[in-house]
Amino acid sequence: MQGTVDGFSYGLVTPLVAYLMACLGGALGLRCTTRSLRVTRSWRPGWLALGSAAIGSGIWTMHFIAMMGFTIEHTPVRYDWLMTFASLAVAIVMVGVGIFIVGYRGARGTALFTGGTITGLGIASMHYLGMAGMRLDGQLTYNTFTVALSVAIAMARRPRRWRPAGPSFPLWSLRPILVMGLAVTGMHYTGMAALEVHVHGTSDPGTGGSPAELLAPMLIGPLAFLLLAAVVVMFDPLMVTGKPAGVPVERKPGVPAHVGASRTVRHPAHQPVRRTRRTLVHRRSRAPQTAIRPLSVAGRY
Repeated sequence: MQGTVDGFSYGLVTPLVAYLMACLGGALGLRCTTRSLRVTRSWRPGWLALGSAAIGSGIWTMHFIAMMGFTIEHTPVRYDWLMTFASLAVAIVMVGVGIFIVGYRGARGTALFTGGTITGLGIASMHYLGMAGMRLDGQLTYNTFTVALSVAIAMARRPRRWRPAGPSFPLWSLRPILVMGLAVTGMHYTGMAALEVHVHGTSDPGTGGSPAELLAPMLIGPLAFLLLAAVVVMFDPLMVTGKPAGVPVERKPGVPAHVGASRTVRHPAHQPVRRTRRTLVHRRSRAPQTAIRPLSVAGRY
């Protein structure tokens, strides 16, 4: 028999909290990506890796917070821990590939399209791999058209043009974060709408804990990581001082150290001109005097 699927057992609480978690992961990820563009190349991989883990953890946490409100009539739902955390690893790795492409190639053109596409495919892969980790007394089937629509929503979340935010985090930078959270959450519930469950009816519906009791222990680690990443971003010197960190001048062999310093010092354009004119006038005024004195002395004799 076909089981009744309910994705809103707690009303709008789980969708709203899931949306906020997706926005938090996106905000931290974009902030770390922006920060990577303002440091030397030796520090860039660390910031990009932190941003990848933040976005991947935020998306994964969003998914399973939303799954807390997911129930199926006539059968309990359990989760395979190995498959569940494998979906987290897939999300972090594929999002990381997209972020590293944008971080090293620039946030425009082909790099932005490729990175956004890989990130969207990573979000969809995480979702359906997490769904494959469900264990229940029944069989899961999906509507092909709705699944394709959910994947398209995940891939369409990339912005057409992304401008790195400065240290003050202006209001316009919230727009891609809110859109990202809406697209990721919309992709999740679109994918859940494609699900159909055929229950076998051989198990006791009363056995097993609630989805919240089963998923809460698994969410502790990613939630703690997101909070730690938020602390790192908030207490970053660029955020505290509001000034970009100075990037040291790379010293190359055969180039004197004072060359870079001499280029940074700029004198007003009018000072050299005045000095040159004064020296020229002074030399011209002395030249006739030295030429007249011998003539005057010769005239006396």
